[in-house]
Amino acid sequence: MNNYETLYVLKPTLTDEETAANIAKIEAILVREGAEILATNNMGMRKLAYPVEKNERGVYTIVYFKAEGTVIHELERNLKFNEEVIKYLTVRYTKQKELTQFAKLVAASTPKEEVAPVETEEVVETPTTDTPATETTEA
Repeated sequence: MNNYETLYVLKPTLTDEETAANIAKIEAILVREGAEILATNNMGMRKLAYPVEKNERGVYTIVYFKAEGTVIHELERNLKFNEEVIKYLTVRYTKQKELTQFAKLVAASTPKEEVAPVETEEVVETPTTDTPATETTEA
């Protein structure tokens, strides 16, 4: 399986519910085709570098996933026919340096709530020397 990143831009006129529905629809296509979605980063509304279909802005979303090469054809076919998508780009990561950067991007776009509990339990807070720890007891 190869590592891929697909960036797509949705029309700015969509409501939050329509945007979420389009993101879920695209993720469902990937899952149906056998891809493993690693992370999704909804970057929100951004200004486009140049007008696309008379739109100055768009809702950017990036999906990081592992899949076979045949999945990309089906994904891009669906993106092409989706009237809400104004631009899309898929990138494959193959070299070792690219894969290292890919892992960093996936880790950065994973929400904090999805971190495994084992990882959060390892964090131990220690009191700093600037503020001494004092106990107060009331009688």
